[in-house]
Amino acid sequence: MNRPAKPKGGRRAALLLAVITPVIAELTLGNPPLSQIWLMLLWIPIYGAGTVLIRELVRRRRGGWPSILLLGLAYGIVEEGLVLQALSSPTMYGVAGWAPRFLGLNSAYTELNLPYHAVFSVALPILLVELAFPSLRDRPYLKRTGVVVAGVVFVLGGLLLRVTVATSIDPGYQAPVAVLVGCVAAVVLLAVVALRVLPPTVPDASAAAPPGPWVVGGFGVLVGFGYLALLFPFGGAAQPAFTHGGWVAVPMLGAAVVAVLAGWLVRRWTASGGWTDRHSLCLAGGALAGHTAFGVVANAATLADKLELSILGLVMVGLLALLGRRRPAPMPAR
Repeated sequence: MNRPAKPKGGRRAALLLAVITPVIAELTLGNPPLSQIWLMLLWIPIYGAGTVLIRELVRRRRGGWPSILLLGLAYGIVEEGLVLQALSSPTMYGVAGWAPRFLGLNSAYTELNLPYHAVFSVALPILLVELAFPSLRDRPYLKRTGVVVAGVVFVLGGLLLRVTVATSIDPGYQAPVAVLVGCVAAVVLLAVVALRVLPPTVPDASAAAPPGPWVVGGFGVLVGFGYLALLFPFGGAAQPAFTHGGWVAVPMLGAAVVAVLAGWLVRRWTASGGWTDRHSLCLAGGALAGHTAFGVVANAATLADKLELSILGLVMVGLLALLGRRRPAPMPAR
């Protein structure tokens, strides 16, 4: 690992990233409601330190967004599979009843949460902070000591969740050894591919030119809302998309198609020279707006919770609009 010079503003950028990550991943979806915002203190260590650590590792390797997304999947496995153990628990959140279990895992919950963490817990917070600190976009925020501290806080944050949230929601459950070993192996494999195998990416002049920023934003809204709606039971449904029995395979397949198609399109758009910071901001803002709108519809339990989450969403849009007042500039794919 190289020892880069300490970047000016790096600590502020890292702190901002650590704080906004759990806000984006949990609070703007209605987990928890604003009336229980103090619960965010339990999530900041693992979320914040985890995302800072991922960005530092990738930027030091000169990696790009594919590497960030793969490490985001690894983060999801750590939190959901090793810490909370919700991927395999037969009782936590009632997710075992969403769809048939596969290899000891809650299949629909796994399909929902691993991509969710990769995008909303890792990629989008990193993207927004890089837009806020454009001069540091390609550089690490911290020196080696800061990276070590982030790693230690990440581990301690995982232990904190394990002894508080997991034991209170699902007391007595311990994932089978085979599941734990599989999760560890998957995390190691994803990390190796992300940091050692994937090469840095460069703009592709032959890639499709992106549509306008507002079209990209609308696309983000549809994908952000649609993916969650296909996999998260709401409105009294016991299975995703109000299906019953084996029909749950239909929305699960649909969600997979949405994710693959969205990834392919965004990859093509960002690989062209016409992609700008305004495109990135609209894509992130659209995805966040769609995911918060879904939280209002499906996750907020009371009218007060729905109003509070709606107001939070409007505040978020306003802050993104202020960030968008920066002069748009080309944002090369990585």
